[in-house]
Amino acid sequence: MVPSFFHRFLRRRHFWRHATFSEIAELYASRTMRIFALRLVSTFTSIYLIQKGYSFEFVAVFWALFYLGKVIFSYPSALQVARFGPKHATLISNIVAAISMIFLPYTTHSMYGLLALAAWGILQAYSNALNDIAYLVDFSKIKNIIHAGKEIGYMNIFEKVATGLSPLVGGVMALIFGPVVVMWISAALFLFAAGPLLLTAEPIRVGRHLDFEGFPWRTTWRSMVAQTAVGVDIYATGTAWTLFLILIVFTSGTDQVYAKIGFVTSISLFVALVASYAYGRLIDHNKGGLLLQYSSYLNSTLHSLRIFVATPFSVVLTNAVNEIATTGYTMPFMRGLFDTADISGKRIEYLYISEVCSSFGAAAASGLLALLFVITDGQIALQVFFGMTALLTLLIAAPKFALYRK
Repeated sequence: MVPSFFHRFLRRRHFWRHATFSEIAELYASRTMRIFALRLVSTFTSIYLIQKGYSFEFVAVFWALFYLGKVIFSYPSALQVARFGPKHATLISNIVAAISMIFLPYTTHSMYGLLALAAWGILQAYSNALNDIAYLVDFSKIKNIIHAGKEIGYMNIFEKVATGLSPLVGGVMALIFGPVVVMWISAALFLFAAGPLLLTAEPIRVGRHLDFEGFPWRTTWRSMVAQTAVGVDIYATGTAWTLFLILIVFTSGTDQVYAKIGFVTSISLFVALVASYAYGRLIDHNKGGLLLQYSSYLNSTLHSLRIFVATPFSVVLTNAVNEIATTGYTMPFMRGLFDTADISGKRIEYLYISEVCSSFGAAAASGLLALLFVITDGQIALQVFFGMTALLTLLIAAPKFALYRK
């Protein structure tokens, strides 16, 4: 039923594409369910750990180790994608993610809490690395070259629907039934998410190995630096922003914080939907380079202003502007990334390195915040962190993709 909805939606709008309707519809359906399952709990994982007695320093160190785990697991993940194909790799990823949710409720156990948290973190790091690479390879292969901006726009719309609704749904469920129930529901959704992809064949030749001989380092290194800055931004707008809201804005310490943060996170959904569609059209009309540049500047400016946020209204306003800025750089960045993967002759290898850079940037950002928590007060640590993030994320504007130099 879910794939058929996307199939009908796309048939009216994608009459020009070369890949089948089923291929793109199935990818949209699978990705949407995966994002919904992941965001259902990821937004509240840090809240859950802090409420159960873990310190802010510990949570920051945990996420640094998590992203380092993604760096380590990226190579075997890329090997699996090359050998089995991105669709089967996605299936493996979602099964591992579902299994990982078994451990999260036991992270507060007096004796086995740290072991349970380590098990959850390791499995989630592997699952995320495998899924990210599989998704990038799959989408980059089946996209339409001429109208890729519009396709990325539609994918971003579906992702934003899942991203916007899941914190609200998860927050209300956590308030009514408790966070553990949300974890079990997330596990079930992970198991369903890969199903649509298995309805058609793999889009690439399988049974391959990674080969870096002749890799175009000279023409891709700038995009790798920019991808590292993207990783910094992902951590700052996700985990670090959640910690800021807990410490500065929503300080009650009760389960109401799940619903409150879920609400202010979801309310910017409509801004993201409008921006995704408009930006997709700009990219296909050769405005992607300018969109990437100016959105990156807006994003960096917003990070420098986060330190002044103190009320729920200012949180909503910040989240809305963040959607405009983040969507504005993410979509042309992805379009440039896919174009580079096409012309590199090393699609899987290039996308693997991009994933490593992104995870390394997030790990470095988390490590920096942990250090700041150790040496200064929590509020000051977060304010200094967002100031430094504002400078680091300026690098997102400098990938110099060949597509935007034409």
